[in-house]
Amino acid sequence: MSRILKNKELVNTRLATNYGGWMYCDKCNENLGYLCYSTYDKLELKYKCNCGSQGSALLDFEDSKKGSDCSDELITIKNRFCCPKDKEPLITILDKKVASYEISITCKSCGRIYKKVK
Repeated sequence: MSRILKNKELVNTRLATNYGGWMYCDKCNENLGYLCYSTYDKLELKYKCNCGSQGSALLDFEDSKKGSDCSDELITIKNRFCCPKDKEPLITILDKKVASYEISITCKSCGRIYKKVK
């Protein structure tokens, strides 16, 4: 089922599709990671690519619910950051392609907002 984007703000970043799939740096075209289509409600990502470019992404949907802050850590399963509650994959960041990043991502199923900084 297709979702309707409410906000889509990409800076120096492009996605393979409208609101998910592979993520790329606009400056060097390197693959930065993968955003799962159906498991997140809101994404706020800021990063510095190894090429020096600083990029960001803000995505949420018309039907997104307000998430609730939590102190739980995302878990890693096969290089994917996943919700610790239901083990659903949310996003993959290729550490060797980015110098640093900050993620705030809301899990669609449990409504928790997970944060990660490198």
